[in-house]
Amino acid sequence: MNVAAIARPLSRPRIGTWLLVGLPIAALCLFFLHPLATVLWRSVTDAHGHVTAANYLRLFDDPGLPRAALHSLSIGLGTTLVTVAFGLCLAMALHRSRLPGKPLIRGVLLLPMLAPSLVIGLGLVCLLGRNGLIHRLTGLPTDIYGFWGLLIANTIYSLPQVVIVLSAALERTPSRHYDAAASLGAGAFRQFLDVTLPRLRFAMVAAAFLVFTETLTDFGSAVVVGGNYRVLAMEIYSEVVGQMDFGMGATLGVLLLLPALLSVALGRMARRRQDAGEGVVGQPLVPAKQPARDIALGAASVIALLPMLAVVATVAYVSLVRLWPYDPTLTIAHYLDMPEGYGPVATSLGVSFAAALGGIALVFALAAGLRSLPPHWARPLQFLATLPAAVPGMVLGLGYVLAFNHGPLSTWLYGSAAIVAACSFYHYHAQAFLTMQAGMRQVPGALEDVVSSLGGRTRHVLRDAILPFAAPATIAGFFYLFMRSMVTLSGVIFLVTPDLGLASVSVMRLDENGFLAQAAAYAMCVVLAGALALGAMRLALYVLKDRRHVA
Repeated sequence: MNVAAIARPLSRPRIGTWLLVGLPIAALCLFFLHPLATVLWRSVTDAHGHVTAANYLRLFDDPGLPRAALHSLSIGLGTTLVTVAFGLCLAMALHRSRLPGKPLIRGVLLLPMLAPSLVIGLGLVCLLGRNGLIHRLTGLPTDIYGFWGLLIANTIYSLPQVVIVLSAALERTPSRHYDAAASLGAGAFRQFLDVTLPRLRFAMVAAAFLVFTETLTDFGSAVVVGGNYRVLAMEIYSEVVGQMDFGMGATLGVLLLLPALLSVALGRMARRRQDAGEGVVGQPLVPAKQPARDIALGAASVIALLPMLAVVATVAYVSLVRLWPYDPTLTIAHYLDMPEGYGPVATSLGVSFAAALGGIALVFALAAGLRSLPPHWARPLQFLATLPAAVPGMVLGLGYVLAFNHGPLSTWLYGSAAIVAACSFYHYHAQAFLTMQAGMRQVPGALEDVVSSLGGRTRHVLRDAILPFAAPATIAGFFYLFMRSMVTLSGVIFLVTPDLGLASVSVMRLDENGFLAQAAAYAMCVVLAGALALGAMRLALYVLKDRRHVA
């Protein structure tokens, strides 16, 4: 008798397993690989479908395009250096200090995650623009447009993600490493150099590539505070929307895609090295009392968080001003009589809910199905599932326009809320899938075997063995997709129509037309929706934890 077969009845994938994997992979091919391939193909063909290199040769004819590429690289590198430096200070303040008010630090860090990146730019314009709040209060000349405005906006927007990455690495550094260093006579600064930094090196590299990729591909901040400092994302938008030159737009998209792919690949290698070196976590470190360290980290935290709080607070204030910047009378008229009504907000809520609900079902099925597949099948499919992280949202959105504006799917898909929901989901597919996979690691493999050996089918294994352990990751993944879909702009900017408006796009349109107070009102609706979703997620996780404790 085959002992291995008795010990592991799920050694061969079932038909149900192939169905779990097949549907999400088919959807990935249709709604991710197909649009991406369409962009690549359109960049090497002319309007008649003939293969040509003319689009790439045109890159050298327009001096503005190489300049935009250089600007993108410059702002990407600058933002990466500043953000990682401040992110390290904030992570140290949260996990290696005795600073009071750590919940306040975490609360302020949530603010950029609840709003589109263009809201940060909008707040900077209202605060530091030529007619901004600082100028009107002090009379000082202020001008936030250009490199420095983009640097501040991108730093504020990316900082929370860097803190999350570095905090995870600090939490996994056990106290025994510091105890050993102290026993050898190492002081606090020497422990930082010899213990903390080596344990953080791969996390810092991963965070740096994450920031560089997001900055390189960001559109929201660039369109608001970029001014004459043109970057590649703005050039793609101008080519597609301004000149209807889809060939050149696709070519610039490929140009933007290449460094993003390289950056994500290097970031993934750094994260794998970080995870491989973790080992057994052990007892977490309890920071010793060091007033000088806490004062320094507290000052750095104030410098990093004060602009973040000031920008969001300025947007909230401007949304209550009757006519910014000329009539500062406070009113709620912009909320009662919005230019486009609450239709764009309702559409954003509906699209985000559809993206989150359908998306979490697909990533749950894929992650569960991959557990039962042999490694030679699972590894390439897992790579495919994480590949969307390397594709900028603007490139994916352009691919949707090129792929679905004709053909059998165009009659019911193009211009609908469904295509916006699909684009929003696949823009953040990799992060949701990785979250679900992390939750699946909590499922005991033996429990699946027991359910199967008792005659349970695939649905019983999912219900009785996998879902109880993966429920927290499922809840977190659902709300992550919802909140990111609410604030995305670059992925959907090409998909909106006169009959299909989104709140984030309305903010951009109103800002372009000079209606800053009305734009701020729409922005605060998005922030409020994100805050309510975050509260609902924490409540759901708390209830789930409480039920488990009672059980």
